Amino acid sequence: MNLLLEQYQWVQKTREILFKYCETMSFEDYKVEIDGDSICSLHAHVADCYHVWLGNRAMGKSIPSIDGASIQDVKEMRIVYTETDRLVEQFLTEFNENWDKEIPVIFRNGDKATFTTLWLYTHTVTHEFHHKGQIVKLGRRLGYIPPDTDLIEK
Repeated sequence: MNLLLEQYQWVQKTREILFKYCETMSFEDYKVEIDGDSICSLHAHVADCYHVWLGNRAMGKSIPSIDGASIQDVKEMRIVYTETDRLVEQFLTEFNENWDKEIPVIFRNGDKATFTTLWLYTHTVTHEFHHKGQIVKLGRRLGYIPPDTDLIEK
């Protein structure tokens, strides 16, 4: 059993709760910027993180950046995440049992670093949960009462 694939399925469950929450919002509220971010732009940013770190950097794919401004609603964002889920599952399958493999990274500014595949996966998942909290906070500021999006099996 791929333990991290099972863990990612929990991430998907909490994301589904968040998507359903966002579907209760008006189009304008999903897209409105508050303090420089919108819920839509945060969703796009999280997906882009998976694409950049796991797809481009770890697997050497050439995946274009996700433009949150071009995404119109939660339905379109779900499509982005369907593709993201396929990418993460491919990453988890490709590197299963090889979590200490080192991936060299060159940043846009020319800095270099090396990360293990386990670090890359951990970074992207924790990054999603960080922004999930921001999405919930923005929704609350817009007057939407959020559901429990923690990892609690009911």
